[in-house]
Amino acid sequence: MSSTKPRRLTPKGEQTRHRIVAAAAQLMFEHGVAATTVEDVRDAAGVSNSQVYHYFTDKNALIRAVIAYQSDTVVGGQEPMFARLDTVEGFRAWRDFLVAHQRRMHCRGGCPLGSLGSELAEINSTARADVATAFRRWESGVRSGLRSMAEAGRLDPAADPDKLATTTLAALQGALLLTQLQRDTAPLEIALDTMIDHIASRTRPASDNVQESGIDIPISSR
Repeated sequence: MSSTKPRRLTPKGEQTRHRIVAAAAQLMFEHGVAATTVEDVRDAAGVSNSQVYHYFTDKNALIRAVIAYQSDTVVGGQEPMFARLDTVEGFRAWRDFLVAHQRRMHCRGGCPLGSLGSELAEINSTARADVATAFRRWESGVRSGLRSMAEAGRLDPAADPDKLATTTLAALQGALLLTQLQRDTAPLEIALDTMIDHIASRTRPASDNVQESGIDIPISSR
């Protein structure tokens, strides 16, 4: 198995490695993995062949580094918002962020992680597993908010946070593909609005439970 990162790097080495990975990520996003050569990455990063191979033993190691980079960029960039997905309002703010990003991109490129997964899943099992891990990280961020809703008593006990999180991510990925193909954010807006409306329909006001001394007392009549 190819290593994705040297064990120890100097600050200058870290900067050079990051420049190589960022250049590779941009090229693979624009042209695909198969059409991106190590020489293309070398030229785009402004480094030598020896520098590329100092940090990456082969193209497969570089691909794995790009997946990790996209996971940190795409999913990591959303993590501050995941902390607010314990409310419907937080979900709507997340939705607005995703739609605004697609508008800034003019609906081009789709999801960087989704594109990598589609191209690599059947030809590179290690890369497929890496992309799957990145998607689990994404799903986990959505799930954590829904579980917080459930733990606070704001989500219908019959609603399954895990299934809702999986469905939300699946709807998002499908919508991103349609948005890319149609060059229109409407599919993304519709898919996310539908999922969020469904989540909202399964929530209930905090006043449905009366808490006293940390003990939930159901409201009932005799």
